[in-house]
Amino acid sequence: MLTKLIWAALLIAAADALWNGQFSLLFIALATLALSMAPVFVARWADVHVPATFMLAVVAFVGGTLFLGEVYGFYDRFWWWDILMHGGSAVGFGLIGFVLVFMLFQGDRFAAPHWVVAVFGFCFAVAIGAAWEVFEFAMDQLFGMNMQKSGLVDTMTDLIVDIIGALFGALSGWLYLKGLYAPGMQRLIDEFIERNPRYFTRLKRPEVHNVGRNDAD
Repeated sequence: MLTKLIWAALLIAAADALWNGQFSLLFIALATLALSMAPVFVARWADVHVPATFMLAVVAFVGGTLFLGEVYGFYDRFWWWDILMHGGSAVGFGLIGFVLVFMLFQGDRFAAPHWVVAVFGFCFAVAIGAAWEVFEFAMDQLFGMNMQKSGLVDTMTDLIVDIIGALFGALSGWLYLKGLYAPGMQRLIDEFIERNPRYFTRLKRPEVHNVGRNDAD
């Protein structure tokens, strides 16, 4: 529901921008809408059921980065906004990368060393972060935007935050394979598996241990 409300708000913003002749705002609103809806069409093409939590995270990132960040100046108003957007998205893409690799092994925890699966998740997230920096550069060069802000410093800071977030997301996947459940993240993985059981036919759940909890408690 919240995802659809965000899409509706973007459509309203686009219509208002068109009415008032604010074509740069119109472009950003439509670009935000298109990028945030792209995962829906990719998922349908791949016949994958994307949990609402994953979808909301993608829409929130694209909307927060392009629309709130660029149109309403959140990057200038809140120094931590860029860190929040890149860090949060990197964690999410780290989890997505892990799930995709895990799905290729049909949920078999022993098809490859756990650290290898986690590394693939990490690399996937970093690759997405690098591709986004290329997108920012292209927007600045082609449409005169200022997504890179301070140029090299902004780009490198974003990539460093992406790496840290990707590490966190990949670590969550590694803990999942080990049966060590940290609160929150592993639930997202379970949600994806529950929605797409046919891709995890070899899944065998190990005995679960909560991270940081003494077994004697």
